[in-house]
Amino acid sequence: MTTAPKHGPIPFREPKDIECWGHRGASAHLPENTLASFQAAILEGCDGIESDVHATSDGVVLMFHDPTLDRTTTGTGLIKQQPWKGVIEHVRTNKEPIQPIPQFEELIALLMEPQNRHVTLNIDCKMQNDPERLFPEMARIIALYEDSATTLCPRIILGLWHPLFIRPAIRYLPQCRRFHIGFSIPIVRKFFWDHCEGFSLCFPLLMGSEGQAFIKECREKGKEITLWTVNDDREMKIAISWGVKAVLTDRVGAFTDLKKEIIANPDKLALTGWEKLTFPWSSWRYYHFGHNWILRTQLDIMRTVCYQPGPLALPDLTEFSMVENGKTLEEEQQKTTLVK
Repeated sequence: MTTAPKHGPIPFREPKDIECWGHRGASAHLPENTLASFQAAILEGCDGIESDVHATSDGVVLMFHDPTLDRTTTGTGLIKQQPWKGVIEHVRTNKEPIQPIPQFEELIALLMEPQNRHVTLNIDCKMQNDPERLFPEMARIIALYEDSATTLCPRIILGLWHPLFIRPAIRYLPQCRRFHIGFSIPIVRKFFWDHCEGFSLCFPLLMGSEGQAFIKECREKGKEITLWTVNDDREMKIAISWGVKAVLTDRVGAFTDLKKEIIANPDKLALTGWEKLTFPWSSWRYYHFGHNWILRTQLDIMRTVCYQPGPLALPDLTEFSMVENGKTLEEEQQKTTLVK
């Protein structure tokens, strides 16, 4: 059974066709996940923005990475236990220039400005949130734009860590694309292969023969690959050489400049000399034992951090399945609207 649209083989992308997505905006030099950071990333030439969502106790969807306010702001405590109105609305970033925490609707408004309608939004749907609260509010905001089905939804990618998010994503946001975010090929295969159009994976996971074979298989079977978080110049070159859809980076300007150099002079893509020989061995994260440790870590996180802790299981998706007679998921959901 599959709920993801089926696509034909994806051609190997040349450097000019590989997209740059600003990880939390241009977060290398601006406060992460702020409107200032998002705007800067767009001005520096990104093709997409990656950001994270959490819901407050009064249901406001914020662009914020951590479940708590402590690390990056003047606030403290869990976001889901505090209201926006009167509390989080007054919180500011620690890093300068001082910024408020943006709401989801503010980022959507930014992306709907005429000059920004080419920008993709990759939303990291944090598993500490109940998607039955998170997704309906996101759907309501998206539906405020009359032409959202053609000008907005095709640019939105729901990044799903946990299989419990698949069903609500299909139910409330059926016109948005779905990617799995993670760092485990076995988890991709078991829970997400049939239900996502692509996979956003940590760069080290795809170093080595197993990772390269997986990229090849995805390309052949029409599944997209994006890579995170690639800030090292050498990793940028390697990522571009893999011909994937997009590379997520904090250093948007550096990536776009490097890509321009490679397009102008393809010889600049390859690592050379001693660096070429030593790079594959330069980090424990590139080794097979490192990948096994990362897999165990992700499993532990998914079982314990999710809003609904417990063993992993794929929810019943029968009502959303792609049927054999050629009817599409979209046709099956004609009665489903963005607002429930």
